[in-house]
Amino acid sequence: YDGWNPNMESPILRAMTASYKALYGKEPAVTAIHAGLECALFQQNYPELDMVSFGPTLRDVHSPSERMHIPAVERFYQQLRRTLEKVAAL
Repeated sequence: YDGWNPNMESPILRAMTASYKALYGKEPAVTAIHAGLECALFQQNYPELDMVSFGPTLRDVHSPSERMHIPAVERFYQQLRRTLEKVAAL
């Protein structure tokens, strides 16, 4: 996929940051990385779409050694759920 330029002033990013801080008591590390994501495809067709990309911790992605940090899945789920609750209440 093409590269994707995230909007660091995104309303959904602010909601996700607030959810993370409420759940874990600290600011999340928000970074842009050099990677192709499906977000680039969405952005091409829907440039007004407000989006972020996040997920559990993955290692050695797209290799025979690919693995996921299982405890990170629960944290990912809790943050997603809290963010969706915040957005639904708007």
